[in-house]
Amino acid sequence: MGSHERYQSPLTSRYASPEMAHNFSDAKKFGTWRKLWVNLAKAERQLGLDIPEEAVADMEANVDNIDYAVAAAEEKRRRHDVMAHVHTFGIAAPKAAGIIHLGATSCYVTDNSELIMMRDGLDIVIPKLASCIDKLSKFAIHYKDLPTLGFTHFQPAQLTTVGKRATLWLQDLVFDLRNISRVREDLRFRGVKGTTGTQGSFLALFDGDHNKVEKLDELVTEMSGFKLAYQVTGQTYSRKVDLDVLNSLSSFGATAHKLATDIRLLAHLKEIEEPFEKDQIGSSAMAYKRNPMRCERVCALSRHLLTLVGNAQQTAAVQWLERTLDDSANRRVSLPEAFLTTDILLSLLQNIFDGLVVYPNVIARHIAQELPFMATENIIMAMVKAGGSRQDCHEEIRVLSHEAAKRVKEEGADNDLIERVRKSPYFTQILGQLDTLLDPKTFVGRAPQQVEKFLATEVADALKPYESYLEKGVHQEDVNV
Repeated sequence: MGSHERYQSPLTSRYASPEMAHNFSDAKKFGTWRKLWVNLAKAERQLGLDIPEEAVADMEANVDNIDYAVAAAEEKRRRHDVMAHVHTFGIAAPKAAGIIHLGATSCYVTDNSELIMMRDGLDIVIPKLASCIDKLSKFAIHYKDLPTLGFTHFQPAQLTTVGKRATLWLQDLVFDLRNISRVREDLRFRGVKGTTGTQGSFLALFDGDHNKVEKLDELVTEMSGFKLAYQVTGQTYSRKVDLDVLNSLSSFGATAHKLATDIRLLAHLKEIEEPFEKDQIGSSAMAYKRNPMRCERVCALSRHLLTLVGNAQQTAAVQWLERTLDDSANRRVSLPEAFLTTDILLSLLQNIFDGLVVYPNVIARHIAQELPFMATENIIMAMVKAGGSRQDCHEEIRVLSHEAAKRVKEEGADNDLIERVRKSPYFTQILGQLDTLLDPKTFVGRAPQQVEKFLATEVADALKPYESYLEKGVHQEDVNV
């Protein structure tokens, strides 16, 4: 049956980067199993077990020589995926057939390979996340002084700046970088633990020598690229580890959904748009449309990412004693999909942040529609300073404001409150101050200064460990439709 006649996940067929798609591929998975068997045999031989050097060499020479047809036939016969690959490896490396998987349980290769794939997956996403933060930082500093309407309840509120709003997105991304980096640092190897985690089989192999069993665990852990292994396990490593990893990725999903939603709202207002390519089509029917398809995809996939952590929560909760196998099929889906989805979201955000388009004139027009109402308090204060009564001025402003608001709402006209103020004899003594009182930059508070300080401190500190990645340039994927 051809590839077009079978369902393929769009996560890999349409969206994911080649490196992340490979990271959870059969080639990576089963190749890692074979490397783990090589590491085990090497360490056992180093510690004195009777494993011929040519057996280890035969294994090493055939790590990538995987006959998937033989493996499939063996699994159909034996109903056990690990033993199917033990026998398949033995056929490829006959000199080692008798010592492959010596002392180990299935979870030696399944759990350890999954920890390796999660480690390598984190090493793929972390630089991309740092790149997103770096790109958005440049946007924030560029627009730190540009006033824009703030919105609470999606209703016009006190002014902020375009750059300051971007720092709200940045702060969440910095939280995510901290969380995911911490998970990466905490991740350990399952190691060489045996069927129920007691290392009993290895203790038997080494004739009761506890020191050699501990050294075996240390050697294989080091050979597999980890500093530490979990000191205690059941048959599996604790599924709380998966939960910890997916919590951090899911938390990033919430960040991605929130900021993409914000951009979609701003696109509706025509204040900010995601990149739109020259020949891109927004709608098959409405030729004029410029739909925010990248941000919409971010929201769609973020929702998927948010749901996957529920699998890890439930799997960690329902494991019995040393282990039950109801974790396996679920984790085959939830772990790769969490990483694939995170990777896709980061590629999309890199693309979006690289090409965000800002429309200052539209933003200024929206400010002009709302600023007169926001300026009323400043006008009252100016009148009081000029000798007027606060209560009398408040009443004058109240009446004029309601008249202007009625015209805006019922007639669809522009906000003419300031013109009404200019024409009112009551405000004659402050007319010369009106332009200053209505300068949008006087309504943004410390927004520009907050942007500068935040970028120079927290963002700079967060990105410091990733300077070499950023200097070289983090690879950016083409965005598929």
